Amino acid sequence: MLHQPPVWFVVIAFLAALGPLIIGHELGHYWVGRWFGVGAEAFSIGFGKEIAGWTDKHGTRWKVGLFPLGGYVKFIGEGDSDVSPERRRQSFDLRPAWQRFLIVLAGPAANFIIAILIFATFFMIAGMPQTDPVVSNVKPGSAAQLAGIAPGDRITSLAGRTITSFEEISDYVQLRPAERVDVGIDRGGRALTLPATLDAVEQADRFGQHFRIGQLGVLGSKRVAVAVPPLRLIPEAVVATVITTRSMADGLWQIISGRRSLKDLGGPLRMAQIAGQQASLGPFEFVSLIAIFSINLGFINLLPIPMLDGGHLVIYSIEAIRRRPVSERVVEWAFRGGLAFLLALLLVATFNDLGFFGLWDGVERLIG
Repeated sequence: MLHQPPVWFVVIAFLAALGPLIIGHELGHYWVGRWFGVGAEAFSIGFGKEIAGWTDKHGTRWKVGLFPLGGYVKFIGEGDSDVSPERRRQSFDLRPAWQRFLIVLAGPAANFIIAILIFATFFMIAGMPQTDPVVSNVKPGSAAQLAGIAPGDRITSLAGRTITSFEEISDYVQLRPAERVDVGIDRGGRALTLPATLDAVEQADRFGQHFRIGQLGVLGSKRVAVAVPPLRLIPEAVVATVITTRSMADGLWQIISGRRSLKDLGGPLRMAQIAGQQASLGPFEFVSLIAIFSINLGFINLLPIPMLDGGHLVIYSIEAIRRRPVSERVVEWAFRGGLAFLLALLLVATFNDLGFFGLWDGVERLIG
């Protein structure tokens, strides 16, 4: 079992992982805004008191805040109706709804593009890791054996979802402990559908942390690194990004639908710990994690929650359909509700993180 990295290392790794992704996200907003002729008053990395900065020839203040988590772009006229006549042509709020939509969408899109470029680079250097979804062995007493799956079977689908690699099997079943799924197999050219109830297994990672995951109980063949032709690098990287995003959406839907506990929701403290752990394993693992973090940042920001980019996109879509702006009062109350929801979510996630690190068990022992 590996030792946990020191706190200082975790903090540095977390900032090194998240910082560039936030910059990339905000640059997405900024570049598309400038493309449409919208002026930016400020581009900030972090919040709070400015500790460093400069003003460019366009009048944009580029700065670093005291608290380095997060960032923002403040466009001219954004949320401000009192814009001078000479600056109105650069005002964000006076742009058509479709332009504002694309400017906001550009932030999450930049995060997905970053992940795609990271995956493509890995595939170019080391090849694309892939395992054929053919069963080489079945664990005795497992869900697979009880369902009638045998060595030599090719798994073609899970719950109707097409399977093309063994990695997809693992990604799917891990999120579904104790769930019943229909397993589609190809047995010597004959298509079969076998119902299986996945095993629920407590598993420890290399750092001794325990997780409850689903298992089918099958082993695949040896993983190989498949060479990817140059013209296929980006398409294969897009597929990898889509698969990762789909796994995140699955996990979120399971929590919303009650199939997974809200306790499984992690927050920034657990993200920081994961960043430190992966960085301690080496640069390849750390950069791989950055790709996942980037997808996660883009995915979360697309959720239709006021205060997030997705909430803005919903408002602009409604405005485009109605052909008139949504009332300021409705927007204000929506944003207040969104802020309250996000703060509550942050509190729950932080509470879970502290429990994950054993704080509440320690407090319980002290009280007891």
